[in-house]
Amino acid sequence: MRTRDINKEALIRQKAIEMIVNHGFDGLSMHKLAKAAGVSVATIYIYFRDREDLIQQLYTEENHKMADATLKDFDPDAHFDEGLKVQWLNRIKYCLENPFSHTFVEQLRHSPLVDRSTVETRFVSVMTRFVQKAIERQEIVPLPVEIYWSVAFAPLYQLVKFHISKSSMPGRPPFIFDDDKINQTLGLVLKALKP
Repeated sequence: MRTRDINKEALIRQKAIEMIVNHGFDGLSMHKLAKAAGVSVATIYIYFRDREDLIQQLYTEENHKMADATLKDFDPDAHFDEGLKVQWLNRIKYCLENPFSHTFVEQLRHSPLVDRSTVETRFVSVMTRFVQKAIERQEIVPLPVEIYWSVAFAPLYQLVKFHISKSSMPGRPPFIFDDDKINQTLGLVLKALKP
């Protein structure tokens, strides 16, 4: 029986994420992945049953990493303004330091290729508590979760996409996310969520 090599496994995972981000799901084959990682195809099957198992494991692992980073120094009982700022800064930091991971998770978030029920519930529990406390203290208006999330975080992720892709609206210079732009956007989001 062949032994597991954590360095090889990490390289296979990294290359698979890069291939999916750069070339989509159709661009990922075990043969291409083996070549990119400098291993044999048989080596990949030491760590993953098949292509679907690889994608599911990557999605689950990247979600755990993102949840850990997002919840760092976050107090779900904090005032909403302070808590949302921590969430924004943690999410921006994670996305900018891990652009492939962020893009990969976004690509798979609504894909039938992954079973989202395997993703941990810790993050959802903490964020639910944070929002419920803020509603009880009348710091924000009660909203369906989809509307709340769209107002609270969609602007952040759109600006992160502009920043990571070094792009903007047609005819505009590349967008750079800096402290002033973060504070300006976060201020507008907080205003939109107030009673």
